[in-house]
Amino acid sequence: MSLLDLTPVVPVVVIEDAGTAVPLARALVAGGLPVIEITLRTPAALEAVRRIAAEVPDAVVGAGTVRTADDVTAALGAGARFLVSPGTTPSLLAAMVSSGVPYLPGVATATEAMTLAEQGVREMKFFPAESAGGVSYLKALSGPLPDVRFCPTGGITPANAPSYLALANVGCVGGSWVTPAVLLAAGDYPRIEKLAAEAACLRTSP
Repeated sequence: MSLLDLTPVVPVVVIEDAGTAVPLARALVAGGLPVIEITLRTPAALEAVRRIAAEVPDAVVGAGTVRTADDVTAALGAGARFLVSPGTTPSLLAAMVSSGVPYLPGVATATEAMTLAEQGVREMKFFPAESAGGVSYLKALSGPLPDVRFCPTGGITPANAPSYLALANVGCVGGSWVTPAVLLAAGDYPRIEKLAAEAACLRTSP
């Protein structure tokens, strides 16, 4: 099954303390969001991926903000089961293709999406979604690129997520609202589980 079909919302998580990774992942899984993207933006990120991969078997943990081939190697070594990038370069795409795990290379324009489609990529991250044109832009892309599907990320909220999920070319959305920093810092995992449960119910039919 495609990564885009596993969940309506992929939590995009910034981990400052690797000690929060396992209880956070358990809360997200319990709330119905098993696919978790840990962004490689902090020193704790790879250790967080490693701990979740080892201790939360029901979680599908991946690495986001993957920018280089070295990032791909490090993420795979930590146990990442998928890769997400904010944009795409030839060397990064080659590393992602050869990784052996699902990947969502980032695009923001029709040209970028067409360039990847020419190379056989049919599933992509659309980023930054709201700034790059949002729902109306993705709807426009569905005509000339009917075989390409997206995971929009960037500016996605509980209010606008259903509009994205209603599009035929959107499989899921990525969002950080499910794991706000203030709740992580407070260790309020019951509240995070509740936010996850609410997000898991956001999918609508096209």
